[in-house]
Amino acid sequence: MNVLAHALLAGDDAALRLGGIMGDFVHGTPDPAIPERVRQGIHLHRAIDSFTDSHDEVRAARERLPAPFRRYAGILLDMWFDHCLARDFTRWSAMPLEDFSTNLRTELHAAGPLLPESLKRFLGYMDANGLPAGYARAEAIAKALRGISQRLSRANPVGDAMPLLMAQDAMLQETFERFFPQLRRFAAEWAGHVPPPLTWPGRPST
Repeated sequence: MNVLAHALLAGDDAALRLGGIMGDFVHGTPDPAIPERVRQGIHLHRAIDSFTDSHDEVRAARERLPAPFRRYAGILLDMWFDHCLARDFTRWSAMPLEDFSTNLRTELHAAGPLLPESLKRFLGYMDANGLPAGYARAEAIAKALRGISQRLSRANPVGDAMPLLMAQDAMLQETFERFFPQLRRFAAEWAGHVPPPLTWPGRPST
């Protein structure tokens, strides 16, 4: 899943949410200097990704993508599922999408000393493009895919995937609607088995 989904799936816990966003930018064992609850958020991010990758609905959607796009199906589906989530956000959250997006960026800026440099750069991109709320617009997804394509180390079709994704939008929307409630229950149950929120210096307020 992508940034909007990870932020939403962390629930009302700002520290878990911070770790959930950091999850794409922290590899290997998280630094013990990172506050415990944020580290738990990184592990929640990884659990969400594992659940997603192994889910039958997601596997079937990957298989429906033609070569050469199937090789990059994880990236494409992550982005398109955030698009599905963003454009129908009121179905999944009581908070308006723009408010949720602005609050998330505010939390990330407040946590600046904890952020990996790569996340700080991405936060600048989020600010410039009004993300993650911007993912409700297809053109924002297209721009993001072009950027990802340019950052990958080998030639790839990721930047050219929008016509395919739009053609399969109805199918992918149905997949998302069947899959996401299950993912949300999984994330809530996972978070419910870790200790309650801890107070840590510099923790962004909710």
